[in-house]
Amino acid sequence: MTLAAAPRSFPEGKRLPALPLDRRPLLFAGLLVALAASGIAALGLGATGIPAARALSILAEAATGRAASGGDALIVLQVRLPRLLLGLLVGAALASSGALMQGLFRNPLADPGLVGVSAGAALAAAATIVLGDALLAPLVGPLPFAALPLGAFAGGLLTTLALYRIATRGGRTSMATLLLAGVAFGALSGAVMGLLSYVSDDRQLRDLAFWSLGSLSGATWTKVAAAAALILPGLLLVPALSRGLNALALGEAEAYHLGVPVQRVKAAAVLTVAVAVGTSVACAGMIGFVGIVVPHVLRLLAGPDHRMLLPASALAGAALLVAADTVARTLAAPAELPIGILTALIGAPFFLWLLLRRRGGLLT
Repeated sequence: MTLAAAPRSFPEGKRLPALPLDRRPLLFAGLLVALAASGIAALGLGATGIPAARALSILAEAATGRAASGGDALIVLQVRLPRLLLGLLVGAALASSGALMQGLFRNPLADPGLVGVSAGAALAAAATIVLGDALLAPLVGPLPFAALPLGAFAGGLLTTLALYRIATRGGRTSMATLLLAGVAFGALSGAVMGLLSYVSDDRQLRDLAFWSLGSLSGATWTKVAAAAALILPGLLLVPALSRGLNALALGEAEAYHLGVPVQRVKAAAVLTVAVAVGTSVACAGMIGFVGIVVPHVLRLLAGPDHRMLLPASALAGAALLVAADTVARTLAAPAELPIGILTALIGAPFFLWLLLRRRGGLLT
């Protein structure tokens, strides 16, 4: 079998019929249409409704350098557009990271949180919220708003690098050790976060709870620029890993004999996931199920070839998160549901349905 061919799929029971090769461009076309539709809806829908034509004309005026005026222009350009772009970046990052982890671990149930980035980011954010006022504020004054996302990003990245170091020995990384170390640190992180919640006051507890549920409400142009600087390079690198992940589906020894630099592929994948998910958690809080459901469904529909799966996951994840955010802020307008609640309410039952369709196949 050559690397140009699609790798074998993971052991499965029942599965949805995969799309023929000549129909896969239709899948990408459908994803692009869904992405455009969700973006237009995100600009127009909300507590203040703006017709889609008006929202698009505001964007066209801004793109040509003409200053759009009025309340509608302010809402579109300063509130909804940065929120839309942040949702696109975070959704693409989470779904692509999920596809990378599933390919790296050769397990369709793998999740970006397996490498410890989510646990490390959550612990660092909780420490920033609870301990920042008590320990740092008396010394440096009130913490800036950027302290929370910076702390979360640093915590996720440092945790992932530490776990990767633990799992690497003699120049080789054991994915089983990385998984077990990530599970252990996740449990430890949960315990410490519980302790921090116990000693926090009412305001800190509300901040911690709101952040842990996930939201794009804090989107600003500064945050979008920072997220793009960290996420976009990873999204551009991801397709270059498709050949190595296709080969790894055959096994590490087989991939090595096919000329794939296995250790380099592992390191690049883990670092890409750490940066992408760490940035996403720092900017939007904890948003679950996007990274596991999106690539899982696409693999069932179009097969396991990562040359198709990785870019398709990015498109689908972006469209899904933008659509979920639009529903979250319009369902109970003018109030706003945390987006993490909505993705869990949608993702968990759908994922259970998938498991019931293929019962027994995932554990063989």
